Amino acid sequence: MADAPLLEVRSLVKQFGGRRVVDDVSFTLARGETLGLVGESGSGKSTTARCVLRMLEADGGSVLFDGEDVLALRREPLRRLRRRMQVVFQDPHGSLNRRSSVEQILTAPLAAHGLGDRAARAARVAELLELVGLGGGYAQRRPRELSGGQAQRVAIARALALEPEFVVLDEAVSALDVSVRAQVLNLLTQLQRELGLTYLFISHDLAIVRYMAHQVAVMRHGRVVEAQPRTRLFEQPRHEYTRSLMDAIPVADPDLEQARILAARE
Repeated sequence: MADAPLLEVRSLVKQFGGRRVVDDVSFTLARGETLGLVGESGSGKSTTARCVLRMLEADGGSVLFDGEDVLALRREPLRRLRRRMQVVFQDPHGSLNRRSSVEQILTAPLAAHGLGDRAARAARVAELLELVGLGGGYAQRRPRELSGGQAQRVAIARALALEPEFVVLDEAVSALDVSVRAQVLNLLTQLQRELGLTYLFISHDLAIVRYMAHQVAVMRHGRVVEAQPRTRLFEQPRHEYTRSLMDAIPVADPDLEQARILAARE
């Protein structure tokens, strides 16, 4: 059904050493929308995403992608599904092979799935670089020759190479300078609009989530403590932990920010 959610996570559980790092997590994500998964470091956000993508094996629950249980898929069906689900990580340079050229990095997923001949792959590389705002001159560069923002644009291009519907953005802008961060966020918004992408946007920063997300789920100690549409959550947060995260959002006016800090200390 066209109006059915693209992603449904039901009672997801992941344990390490007997401790539940992801504890009965459930949420849904509509097609073409962004769910912001927010919380402090160690809250279980990234582990949840890795279980959704089957990068980690969950210990319980279900993950339905377009009605299909991801956790039940065997090797070949899972491989086919991976074309539709991609991820962009936090560290752009760490996620790119330093010994490969940008062209080789972008060609690798196409080759892995047997898509196109050499000429078709080269054309796709040019298209992807244009899509993320980099010219064809970047194709022969190595990651060490790229700035952080440029490297993350290459990582985004690689994620888009197989024309996925769903992209996990795992702290994808947190390692970037503030000015570059804004540019990459605008790029992601533009790509979502043009390509109809669905995002799971993981961040510890509620200010960025407020800009990017349609829905917000707040995680603490492996559990979702609050989930609401963005506007409602920021206007009427229900959980004490959500309010504490909001109190940590910097205020643009330095006098107001100083007053808030002093009030918090009293």
